[in-house]
Amino acid sequence: MSFEQRYIGEILVRRGALEPEKLENALETAADRAVDLRDFLVATHAVEEDKVVRALADEVGMEFVEKIATELIPEELIDAVPINFARQNHVLPLTQSEDNVRVVIANPLDPFPIDDLRILLGKAIVPVAASEETIDDAINRVYERKDETALAEAKDGEEVEELRDLIDMTDEAPVIRWVNNLFYTAVKDRASDIHIEPTDEKVIVRYRIDGRLVPRKEANRGFLASIVSRVKIEAGLNIAEKRLPQDGRITKKIAGKVIDVRVSTVPTAKGERVVMRLLDKEQVLLNLIDLGFARRELDQLEQLIGRPNGIILVTGPTGSGKTTTLYACLNKINTPEKNILTAEDPVEYELRGIGQMQVQPKIGLSFASGLRSFLRQDPDVIMVGEIRDHETAEIAIHASLTGHLVLSTLHTNDAPSAITRLVDMDVQPYQISSSVMAVLAQRLVRRLCEVCRTPYKPTAQDLRELDIHEAAQQKLAELQRVAATTVVGNRDSGPPSLPPAVGSNPGELTFYHPGGCEECSNTGYRGRIGIFELMLIDEPVRREILNNSDAKTIQRVAQQQGMRPLREDGARQVVAGVTSVEEVLAATQAAEV
Repeated sequence: MSFEQRYIGEILVRRGALEPEKLENALETAADRAVDLRDFLVATHAVEEDKVVRALADEVGMEFVEKIATELIPEELIDAVPINFARQNHVLPLTQSEDNVRVVIANPLDPFPIDDLRILLGKAIVPVAASEETIDDAINRVYERKDETALAEAKDGEEVEELRDLIDMTDEAPVIRWVNNLFYTAVKDRASDIHIEPTDEKVIVRYRIDGRLVPRKEANRGFLASIVSRVKIEAGLNIAEKRLPQDGRITKKIAGKVIDVRVSTVPTAKGERVVMRLLDKEQVLLNLIDLGFARRELDQLEQLIGRPNGIILVTGPTGSGKTTTLYACLNKINTPEKNILTAEDPVEYELRGIGQMQVQPKIGLSFASGLRSFLRQDPDVIMVGEIRDHETAEIAIHASLTGHLVLSTLHTNDAPSAITRLVDMDVQPYQISSSVMAVLAQRLVRRLCEVCRTPYKPTAQDLRELDIHEAAQQKLAELQRVAATTVVGNRDSGPPSLPPAVGSNPGELTFYHPGGCEECSNTGYRGRIGIFELMLIDEPVRREILNNSDAKTIQRVAQQQGMRPLREDGARQVVAGVTSVEEVLAATQAAEV
């Protein structure tokens, strides 16, 4: 490790940002991986980036700023500094006087960007420090403001000749930057989808954040063709074809993250409409302990996926997190001793050490045919993206009975309905009872922002809506006990810190309303978490299946055996202070219907 890296490490220790015992190990590991010490410490969460920059700034006597007021930055300064230079060096001019320019930088120990800016701006430079994340966000907001002004000020009806302008003309750069900025802000806002929608007067961009569509940007209608063509070029689509739907894929590296973007275009009466789904590998490859299970259900599921054979089904509507749960299960049991194969439509993420196949019905490669082929590949574990028909169900059952663990999904509202759904596919009840080990139904609810949530005492109406109006004292006490076992985060670090909602006295119960702050973009929510209904196929439930009982009867018996229904598990997350009553009611209405 170079002297410079060791010097930075010693500064962090001296300034209290890093524990001394962690320095040597960090220096050695960073040297082995040929990465910068600062990047390694931040990436491994050994120290927060703000603390690193603050320590380095204190060392050289430089001011540290936590926020950047981008609206106060003069346009002439932005015009004078190319965006690529600003991004590569993590620098941004802030204000200027007759003699100097105040500039924010991310590395107080690097003099070269300051020297370049002195030449570029022709004035003395007064540097201040901020984190890379703060500076990058400010850079995107400043240059985005400039590009959006250019796109919004186009004359009505002004059409841009897409091919010539996009490739040959320098004045089309704002469109390219505007489209690139869509991806950056989408990742920053944790959006799962970007919708580009034409109207009569303008182009509207909406992001799907935590399952809700939120308007974010606008552009003049005249730039629709340029915007759509830019997306098509990146996705490898035909920019001349505007009459037919097209599908493509883009891979981008944004803020150090590799983002896979699925692109879909469709023609509408107002023009082409584009929807882009963003897939972040770091977000989906979670551990089971990160999904929000109560301790009992988590332990039960871990025991189930550790068995050598049988079928585990995950049910719920589209967008309820079924794929994430399946990947978390595979991630838990993925070891060199096991041969794991998956059939997916499509393969969303590549899992190391797992054989993944994308089904292609157009050429005859369906879930059923792929599953049949898997049985000749000596698998231990098989994941099938979805059981859609009798043939796939039959092969999955056969695989489980011949010594394979099978994981798959079904589209049903709750866990008991999965049994009747299989019967509707002409699967015999005795086949279900002998092969299916458990059914997990799930929904996603938005998590309350911990910064701005506001406490309140629950009303009788709140308790009734959560189905805890009967034997309220006993029910509340049980919910508080279960809520205290909610597992979120690293299990080895002990139980999570829970809010005052989880108390010992039901009379002291506290629920939370969403607030609104900068951290959650004034929505009151930040991120999503699961609520679950795990139905074990034990002997009483198995008898009902063999008797060909309906879903309601199976549900009643399963609840007698300890199954917690979706609404009740949602109440557990409300009592734990994780989500709100409104979110649980919205997520579980479909299950009731």
